[in-house]
Amino acid sequence: MATTRLMPLHVGKGRDVSTAIADIIDYVENPQKTDFGKFIYGYACDTRTADAEFLLSKRQYVNLTGRNRGADDVIAYHLRQAFRPGEVTPEEANQIGCELALKLTKGNHAFVVCTHVDKHHVHNHIIINSTTLDCQKKFRNFWGSTWAIRRMNDKLCLEHGVSIVENPKPSRDHYGTWMGSQKQPSHQEQLRWAIDAALEEKPKDFEELLKKLEAAGIEVNQKRKYLRFRLSPEDRYTRCDTLKGDYTEQAIKERIAGTRMVKPRRTSPQKPVSKVGLLVDIEAAVRSGKGPGYERWAKVFNLKQLSQAVIWLKEHGDMNYEDLQKKSDIATANFNALSVQIKELESQMAANGELQKQIVNYVKTRAVYVEYRKAGYSKKFRAAHETEILLHQAAKKHFDEVGITKLPSVKSLREEYTGLLKQKREVYSAYKQARADMKELYNVRANVEHLLDIPTGREPQRNTQKSRQ
Repeated sequence: MATTRLMPLHVGKGRDVSTAIADIIDYVENPQKTDFGKFIYGYACDTRTADAEFLLSKRQYVNLTGRNRGADDVIAYHLRQAFRPGEVTPEEANQIGCELALKLTKGNHAFVVCTHVDKHHVHNHIIINSTTLDCQKKFRNFWGSTWAIRRMNDKLCLEHGVSIVENPKPSRDHYGTWMGSQKQPSHQEQLRWAIDAALEEKPKDFEELLKKLEAAGIEVNQKRKYLRFRLSPEDRYTRCDTLKGDYTEQAIKERIAGTRMVKPRRTSPQKPVSKVGLLVDIEAAVRSGKGPGYERWAKVFNLKQLSQAVIWLKEHGDMNYEDLQKKSDIATANFNALSVQIKELESQMAANGELQKQIVNYVKTRAVYVEYRKAGYSKKFRAAHETEILLHQAAKKHFDEVGITKLPSVKSLREEYTGLLKQKREVYSAYKQARADMKELYNVRANVEHLLDIPTGREPQRNTQKSRQ
């Protein structure tokens, strides 16, 4: 299910309202996390200018009401919603997030729903403007809001066929404990695995170990006092000494020299997966105001990505460009086919759910409709039981539209729905892998085309995100 958490956002030290709003919206709308903006939805605001619209509403609120709480004021609310892997598509997750935000705000507040697909689990970040649309009032967090939101969320999840946390306990059923052994390893754990894999290759000294880590896709930074690593340009650096135990700089040197013996880690993977990223559009970055430092970093980053693309081709049997092109096209076609299959399953599930609803309404209102018919379709009787009669007529109309003459049992429909949900989960698992394969091949192909100066007739997507130093 989707676990939820509501967090009030304040200005904070060293910032103003404008900067605080812009920072959080820039983070949740990160193109690398939202599939280049594909999974962003704005209610009563333009997602491209949401920070400016939120700020304007707050200024109007102060002008209209004269209330200004200063640094203690809540400028927005951040609602996080995380789903179990494989249960929902990004599109469905975004829809559930929108429905949850509408239920919580009752349509009186602007909000932005951003679905992040960069992790092993799909999750939503919902930023809700604390000021109402008419700029007269503010959303006030209330005692027990955590449980209220959880109940709203559970109901939506059940309606969409998504599992929920059973018997939740306060402050304990967070996403990590709910995931259990399926929880994704932390950055530090992944770095430890990479170090173990590099040490298995028996480097002769510490410098050779660092080169092996770089070849595996780990970025090594020795420019400061402490040695630092990071998995990708989107991640923060991790100091080597914070890995602790057998993974500090001194401990690693002792392990290379053979003076420190370490038991093999049972959970260590065979080899870390290297990532081939898209090239940074340096010209566009410079035009947007990036400085010389960023330009130098981008040139080094692009060289690394080009080398990663060449390494990828070598690891796949010295693949030539024509084979890469065919493989990329096949991966794209496979991804599109799975997308169509998921949409068909969702359509069948929606039809099944609607039919269940209409059968229940039909059965509940049948007795009233029989009395209505016996009363000679009396206007007085209809006025007294109009809701039940309309529901019954709507159900009969739905049966006629779908061509049903004999109603199936609700039990059989529920069993069919369970089977469709199981199929969808299996297909979505393949869909996620196909999406990862397609993106990897796209990145390799785009980098190879740039390296060979091959005209493609299309403008490749470029990575323009600023690295967090």
